[in-house]
Amino acid sequence: MSAALQSWLSKGYPKVSLDAAGLVALADLSTVARRTALTGNSCLLDALVLCPGLHKQQDAPELNGGEYPACAAMTTGYVFRVENGATVHFLQKVGRTGHLTTLSVSAMAEDSSPYRNTLRWIYDAGNATMFSTATYLLAVALTLTILLLLSFLHDWWALAVIGMLVLARLLNVLVVRLRATEGWKGASEPGEKGDLLILLSQDRWIRMCGAVDDLKAVTSGQWLRESTFFESSVVAFATLLVYLDAALAGNAHQEGKVLLLILLFCSVALLGIANEYTEVLKMHGRLVEVDGTPKKYHRRLDLASELIKETGREDWAVRLGMVQPKKNAEEKIDAEGAVTM
Repeated sequence: MSAALQSWLSKGYPKVSLDAAGLVALADLSTVARRTALTGNSCLLDALVLCPGLHKQQDAPELNGGEYPACAAMTTGYVFRVENGATVHFLQKVGRTGHLTTLSVSAMAEDSSPYRNTLRWIYDAGNATMFSTATYLLAVALTLTILLLLSFLHDWWALAVIGMLVLARLLNVLVVRLRATEGWKGASEPGEKGDLLILLSQDRWIRMCGAVDDLKAVTSGQWLRESTFFESSVVAFATLLVYLDAALAGNAHQEGKVLLLILLFCSVALLGIANEYTEVLKMHGRLVEVDGTPKKYHRRLDLASELIKETGREDWAVRLGMVQPKKNAEEKIDAEGAVTM
């Protein structure tokens, strides 16, 4: 079988130099980081999804491009910022210029079954669709298939190269899981309902509704805590493994290099499709999903006026700079001597 496979591969491509095939793994793509942001964590099967840019997984909190949009609680008038980078990235994905997009936030059903908890550690489909799950599992199957083909070809260098990529990916997965702990989220307010208006860049407006504790879990505090020295060292070692992989890939057989390129190109395509069709954000045991279709407004003032009428208060709109304060409101002074808006 091995001889037949080698014969088939030798006739299937031109004899070109592929000594630098391993450099493809160093491409600065954000596909893996985007997957991490959408799922809010990482699972064991991620180690078998080998994409260019896999060493950039720890950069997932930076996908928001440094944007921390202003946010107002329309039930209390309090104004703050959305501090969770993964949530902001998701808002940027679903938001549309000149439209109000409504999102609902809900807590995932709790399950104390050890069997189900183990399955979630291997693969958590809490926010996945059937199509996104199928494409993701196809990427996993592709890696296993390539490893099997390389074993038939006895290309041990290529096997070692892919094994190093799997190890680097696994180390990043473990570090992400350690960092993705639900830390400070403010005081708990059980039973309270919240209604947030978020002003994104490019005039994208987001309304987020749900229990106050659930809203706090996806908007406040840190998503991935700062890395410890040990975790940073593990990530650095994993990054060096990817660069070493690029250096050693030239020792593989021509067939192995072709299979490595097929693996990297197809895996990033499949994971990109899975990301695109993942329409729900999973974050700290909560699900954030679009509720209805975005509503278009000709002016931002029209949006503000409608929401003010609905909520029965305008202090939040004044603090966001969406409407001008009334003259009498400007002249009121509170007990501390501050101007009440």
